[in-house]
Amino acid sequence: MSEKISFNWTVRYTLLNIAYFAAFCTVHAYAAVFLFAKGFNNTEVGVLLAVANIVSAVMQPVIAGVIDKPGYLTNRRFIIISVLVILAGSLILMMVPGNKAIIFAVYALIYMIQFAYQPVMTALCFEYQKAGCGIFYGLARGMGSAGFAVTSMFIGSLVEKNGVSVLLFTNVGAMIISAVIAFTFIKPAIDKKDSLGGGSDAHAESTESPVQAHNNLASFVKNYPAFSLFLIGTICFFFAHNMINDFMIRIISNLGGSETQLGYANFLQAILELPVMALITIVLKKISARKLLLISGVAFLIKILILVFARNMTHMYLSQSLQIFAYAVFIPAGAYYVSTTMDEFDQVKGQAFITSAITIGGVFSNLISGVILDHSNITTMLLVGSAVCAVGVVIAFIAMTKLPHRKQ
Repeated sequence: MSEKISFNWTVRYTLLNIAYFAAFCTVHAYAAVFLFAKGFNNTEVGVLLAVANIVSAVMQPVIAGVIDKPGYLTNRRFIIISVLVILAGSLILMMVPGNKAIIFAVYALIYMIQFAYQPVMTALCFEYQKAGCGIFYGLARGMGSAGFAVTSMFIGSLVEKNGVSVLLFTNVGAMIISAVIAFTFIKPAIDKKDSLGGGSDAHAESTESPVQAHNNLASFVKNYPAFSLFLIGTICFFFAHNMINDFMIRIISNLGGSETQLGYANFLQAILELPVMALITIVLKKISARKLLLISGVAFLIKILILVFARNMTHMYLSQSLQIFAYAVFIPAGAYYVSTTMDEFDQVKGQAFITSAITIGGVFSNLISGVILDHSNITTMLLVGSAVCAVGVVIAFIAMTKLPHRKQ
């Protein structure tokens, strides 16, 4: 990895992150708002998001396995394909505003693909760093969260005044920007076989390196035991995290708020991610990535426990403030843990497994939360989320303190 930071490459990768997370905000943070406006009930919303998450969780390691091998599909090319599909899907949703069957299928596809190319975005950065491009990952990823925050701050009131079509227009704009940046994000030529610059160094060196990718799940688990068990803890963390995010409008409505307060709440948690992610390389010199992952798990638990006892929006904002120790720490710490622990041929897969675990947590959360809300109340839902998250903390502690990080 290049030690010298490149302003040019960092700015371009930062813009790619800002566009991605602005779009992510409209599709993921406002999924329930959009779908409720289209006539879906709690259970239907839960099923739609669960289906999207299931497909995403299955596909991410498969896609990563293909990208990790020499061939046409590379990090950059997969991002371009994903952006174009999401753009097309958003345009279709604009043309069929009242057809629930088409909305279900297309929205699930968009939701799934946005998750699927998130770990590829991370892998792209580390690939280009190793090619000497000098990208400041923490700052770029933090600015992506800032893009999410600013989008959320304005989009909530705009949706309240103008309707959910605003979400689609914003997503289309973000995807056009993403497409332009991705098409021009060409890595300096290091191998004649990859003149388009989309492939990784691992591809270029694959004929010389004795290291083999662990594409078989059993082989991967055997080689990285601590990480593999930690993924179960991650599922539990994000069961609680996704429960809050996907049904936040219901939590906020229960506390007397509306879409405007939803925007403020999302802005708060996202903007707090910026300083942590920007300074993560400094933090990692003091605290190891595995310890940071444990700290984030405890923060996820405290965050949802606050909501169990919340009585007004002040409590909601307090809970969202815990994002600075939860998601803001988890994402960069996970990325650096994979980058420093795993063989080069396994790193895209490692990033994908983290996102898959996040996604699987969302699957269970979507299915269970929607049913609970249709048959009980917000407090019951949050208590279930807290219990699952607490189990995750215990599992993560065992994984990161008792098991080897590499096969011994």
